[in-house]
Amino acid sequence: MSQSNIKVAVQKFGNFLSSMVMPNISAFIAWGLITALFIPDGLWPNEELATMVGPMVTYLLPILIGYTGGKLVYDQRGAVVGAIATMGVIAGAEIPMFLGAMVIGPLGGWVIKKFDQMIEGKIRAGFEMLVNNFSAGILGAIIAILSFLGVGPVINTFTNMLIAGVDWMVGTGLLPLTSILIEPAKVLFLNNAINHGVLSPIGIEQVKETGQSILFLLEANPGPGIGVLLAYMFFGKGAAKRSAPGAGVIHFFGGIHEIYFPYILMRPLLIVAVILGGMSGVFTLVLLNGGLFAPSSPGSIFAITAVTPHHASAYLANFAGVIVAAVVSFLASSFILKTGKQNEDDIEAAAQKMQEMKGKKSSVANAFAGSQGAMPDHVTKIIFACDAGMGSSAMGASLLRKKVKEAGMDVTVTNTSISNLPADAQVVITQEELTPRARNKVPNAYHISVDNFLSSPEYDKLISKLQFPANSELHEIVDDAEDAGTENQSEAGKFEGLLLPENVFLNQKFANKEEAIRFAGKALVNAGYAEESYIEAMIEREQMTSTYMGNDVAIPHGTEAGKKAVLKSGFTVIQVPEGIDFDGQKVRLIFGIAGKDGTHLEILSGIAVTCSDMENIEKMVEAKTAQEIIDIIGKK
Repeated sequence: MSQSNIKVAVQKFGNFLSSMVMPNISAFIAWGLITALFIPDGLWPNEELATMVGPMVTYLLPILIGYTGGKLVYDQRGAVVGAIATMGVIAGAEIPMFLGAMVIGPLGGWVIKKFDQMIEGKIRAGFEMLVNNFSAGILGAIIAILSFLGVGPVINTFTNMLIAGVDWMVGTGLLPLTSILIEPAKVLFLNNAINHGVLSPIGIEQVKETGQSILFLLEANPGPGIGVLLAYMFFGKGAAKRSAPGAGVIHFFGGIHEIYFPYILMRPLLIVAVILGGMSGVFTLVLLNGGLFAPSSPGSIFAITAVTPHHASAYLANFAGVIVAAVVSFLASSFILKTGKQNEDDIEAAAQKMQEMKGKKSSVANAFAGSQGAMPDHVTKIIFACDAGMGSSAMGASLLRKKVKEAGMDVTVTNTSISNLPADAQVVITQEELTPRARNKVPNAYHISVDNFLSSPEYDKLISKLQFPANSELHEIVDDAEDAGTENQSEAGKFEGLLLPENVFLNQKFANKEEAIRFAGKALVNAGYAEESYIEAMIEREQMTSTYMGNDVAIPHGTEAGKKAVLKSGFTVIQVPEGIDFDGQKVRLIFGIAGKDGTHLEILSGIAVTCSDMENIEKMVEAKTAQEIIDIIGKK
């Protein structure tokens, strides 16, 4: 196997392990909270309530990981068998079996999946439930027994060896060197496997003896990552500089470390900066005897504070470890950014590369390929979904939330994992590779596929759709226009020559919409944009589907066959201050359109953007000259 293939395999493996842990972070938080509050050294010691701590870390957390791992492989049946199998490694070991659950849970899902494939079509009618239940129970029991006898003891021995190794590294002062492995492993998405699979079980054993463990901060320390993002805030360029502050808030306070990975991928040399920051932070923690009494999940400064032993020296040591790591990482990152060449567009390319590293393909041709269902008339909630619901989707939700706020829309933007998508989801945004899973989960939602969660044009398109909910067919046209816009741009000339003052008609009145459409068509013919037959094509198009667009706007244009009558691209604007009825909808602005070679799509897109703002509508309706209307459209 080539080196590149090995790298891809490791990256996909890391992402899979991460997907087992991230959906269960809330359970880790609950355990950490109960630990922080009720153990003898907690905020409110309570011997009775503290009895929950042991069973949660011994049984609940590993079983959840095993259940999730089985579900990733084979949905609900895989989840159940994975949970049963995980019980075997729990009972066969003396320490928390996070790592064992990561191994045996997916294995249980795989075994039941292969069994079902083997017997598919061979079960007599009426016996399906009996076979399904007994097969899962029997196979789960067999794997649990084998795990109890073999897997549990092996991992137990392996963990004891690691504990001895860690004790040796602490004793010799070599623990800071672990950052050489841990920081690059984060970018390879092995962070959760290392943190919860290796460091957490060892750390829990140390807590039993000393009351705290430095191991809980080796991976969770947000200092190295925030140092990189701060460097981009001061010395970055373009989109990277603009997005770094938001990413820093999500990383440092939200604990989502994945959000700074694209910034590392933009300048791979920055991995040196986070290694130096990590080593400095660990050295500080060793020097000041820092550590936590439970894992920090996620690696947020709030979570770290919550599970810091409640005495001044511990807070001082842990905060110092974070600050020193951030300062060293910032200084090293700043030097790398200032002395190297930066491309303003690198952040989107890096984000896309990150998604490819996670095993997700990307399609630039159509960012909204795979939309399904109709856009709801009244969207109140948009959901970003990814594997875990805490990484890529958090980036996208943050960016779109800002755009929604700027547009003055009352729409909630949240992020979650695909497995936790609510049944009443209205609009779901996912990576293209994940869209089929999201559709299966919530088939009635309107699904949108994006190339990468940091790309803003897709969000502008969605905002435009939400502001124009009236005509779903028009939305599809506008989508196609924005996708093809760059190809047609040179030929169309960005509206130059498409709208002339003599084709803007003010203060018009019509008896009905057909009369208005014929007027618009005649204007296109008189301007030399189309032949006479195009007028009938416009009437035929209106009979097929109303061209009412919303916001008091209609955009009559010809049928597909009618394009043969178009001589050149252009459009006309008709102002109807008193309004005219378009199938029960009041229209005050009519845009008659003739487009050749796909240019009409670009015209439609431009009009949609302009008319998405009611302030622009009112200005055009009240305009006293043709040039005023041309200027308003030209600005967009």
